[in-house]
Amino acid sequence: MFQDSIVALVTPFKQGEFDAEAYRKLIDFQISQGTSAILTCGCTGEPATMTHQEHCQIIRFTVEAVNRRVPVIAGTGSNNTKEAITLTQWAEKAGADAALLITPYYNKPVPAGLYQHYKAVAESVSLPIILYNVPSRTGISILPETVAELAQIKNIIGIKEASGNLDQVSRIITLCPDSFEVYSGDDSLTLPIMAIGGRGVVSVAANVVPGAMAQMTKAVRNGDWLTARNLHRRLFPLFKALFLETNPIPVKGALALLGMIEPELRLPLTSPQPQTLEKLRQVLKEAGVKV
Repeated sequence: MFQDSIVALVTPFKQGEFDAEAYRKLIDFQISQGTSAILTCGCTGEPATMTHQEHCQIIRFTVEAVNRRVPVIAGTGSNNTKEAITLTQWAEKAGADAALLITPYYNKPVPAGLYQHYKAVAESVSLPIILYNVPSRTGISILPETVAELAQIKNIIGIKEASGNLDQVSRIITLCPDSFEVYSGDDSLTLPIMAIGGRGVVSVAANVVPGAMAQMTKAVRNGDWLTARNLHRRLFPLFKALFLETNPIPVKGALALLGMIEPELRLPLTSPQPQTLEKLRQVLKEAGVKV
């Protein structure tokens, strides 16, 4: 259903409020550059600092602004299962094409709890569900065996894997049906994950280099490994620089350098350090982006 480069889109703010005009321009930019789907309100979009009203407003705004040009995936995860169900039902009602749900953070559920959490959400909607494993943020990692169990539920269609563990990705691909899709959650691992059977990437870097990310992922899918490797090498310094500080601090700094958004984050996130901005200027130029 989804493939190639899916952008984990930032949420621009202006004087503390959602900047709808800048967000619409970001969406148009992404689509014009070949991004295959838009993820709204993922971790990169700062949903942890949004009110429920804002979260729902931005999902609906994204669906309307995209206007069916590409699929929209809504981040609707929570460590409260009832809340995750409510948000996912809202995303379905708003017209999203799928929902991405992070593993419950802080609670640290055991595998049985993870299974029951995702099962409850999936059974509350007909919307396709994508699991999201990012242990660096949540404190737990969903086991490949649990993923394989969840893959038997009709509308759980894939996983965004950001464990940084290629063995884990290989195990998931081995255990799950061919129809179950794996997406890289780390830009720097996109090429190797696609090489072992991944479908694409949910990308932070695509915020600033959407065309190059689309080109790299499509090159892999078409078997053009030389092009894919060359793009990976060119973009690799940018991939790493975008995580010099907590995401999305660097990527919002990069977009501000490019004049695309205001340099605003919501507390407790803060503006990038001067040395981070200098490094971003350097790697953006090396990646072929005019700053």
